[in-house]
Amino acid sequence: MASFRTTFTLDDELAERARQLGINISAAARQGVADAVRSVLARSDREAYQRNPEHPDAFWTEAEAWGAE
Repeated sequence: MASFRTTFTLDDELAERARQLGINISAAARQGVADAVRSVLARSDREAYQRNPEHPDAFWTEAEAWGAE
C-alpha cells in the first residue's frame, strides 16, 4: 500500500506520556485516522438512508421468494 507522509502537532505532555507508555505514535495516528474515516462514512451512509429509506416493493418480494424446486 502506498503511503502519504504528513506531519501534525502533538502536545509535549501527551507525546511524552505516549513515549513512556511505549505507544507508537505513527501507528496510533494511522489507526485514529482510519477510525475517523470509518465513522464519517458510516454516518454518511446512515444519513443517506434516512433521506432515502427503502420501501417495500412487490417486485423484489416476488423475485426473492424461493419456491419449492
